[in-house]
Amino acid sequence: MLVENLQLFLTIAEKGSLIGAARETGMSSTRVSERLAALEAHYGVVLFNRTTRSISLTEEGRVLVHGAKNVLREVSDLDALIRFGAETLSGPVRISAPIDIGRSIVSKVITAFTQENPAVSIELSLSDGYIDMVDQGFDLAIRFGKISDTSLRVRSLGDFQRLVCASPDYLEKHGVPRKPKDLVKHNCFVMRFGMTLDNVWEFGSGSERERIHVSGNRIVDDGSLIRSWALAGEGVVLKSVLDVRDDIRDGKLVSLLEKFLPPPNPLQLMFPPARTQPRRVSALAEKIVTTVGRTS
Repeated sequence: MLVENLQLFLTIAEKGSLIGAARETGMSSTRVSERLAALEAHYGVVLFNRTTRSISLTEEGRVLVHGAKNVLREVSDLDALIRFGAETLSGPVRISAPIDIGRSIVSKVITAFTQENPAVSIELSLSDGYIDMVDQGFDLAIRFGKISDTSLRVRSLGDFQRLVCASPDYLEKHGVPRKPKDLVKHNCFVMRFGMTLDNVWEFGSGSERERIHVSGNRIVDDGSLIRSWALAGEGVVLKSVLDVRDDIRDGKLVSLLEKFLPPPNPLQLMFPPARTQPRRVSALAEKIVTTVGRTS
C-alpha cells in the first residue's frame, strides 16, 4: 500500500489539488484524502499546506517528491526485470526536447526504438523553454547552448550553426540584409526561452563580435511556429541548421549573413545528477547520439 500511496502523493503534487488527483485516478475525493492522511501518518509529517482554495508542498513534501520518484522508478525497474528478464529492455522513459528537433529527429528515434523494444514506453515532452529535469522527472533532455546547471551530467551531440533565414518572397519585398546591423530594419521574429528573450543576435567572434538587438511584430516560445512564419514570407528568423537545412536546400528559405556568423552552438544530451541510468535510458540515449551524428 505504501507504493500506491506514494504514487497517489505524486499525482496530487502534479495536479495541485485533491480533486485533480481524484479525477486522474478515478477515486473519490474522500478516498484520496484518506490515502494522503495515511501517508502523512506513516511518516509523521504534514506533506501539504492546505487552505480552502489551494494546497502546496511543505518542505518535507518537497523532499518526498524527489525520493518517491526514485523509489517508484526502482520499483518499475525491478518489476520489468522480473517480468521480462534481464536481456529485455522495458519500462518507461521520459524525455524533453526542443520542438523542432523533437518533431524532426527525436520522434523518428522513438518510433524506431519502440519498434525494436516494444516493452519500452516513451513520454516525449516538447518545449523550447527551460525545464527542471529533476523536479519534472525527466530521464533525458536535449538542449542547445551552455548548460548552467553543473549538477547535470552532459553528453555532447555536436556543434551546429544557427542561421539567419528568410524566404525569397520576404527578401524580394523587403530587401536583403548585407550586414548584421541591417537587421534592425527588418521584421525579426523573437524566441522566448522560459524567462529569457532571445532578442540579441550575436555575430562574429573575438574582437569582431557584434551584438544586434532585433525586434519584430511577434514573440513566441515555439520554434516550429517561427519557422512556419518565415516559410510564409512574414519575417526573418534565427534557427539551428538542424531545423532549416532542408528548407534552405529546397529553396524555401535563404541563409543570410553567412560570413558574419558566430561559432556553432553546442547541442547537449542531459541526464539527471548522480543516478545510475536504467539500460532502457542508456540505450535510447545511444540511439539519439547515433542518429544526430548521422545528421551532422
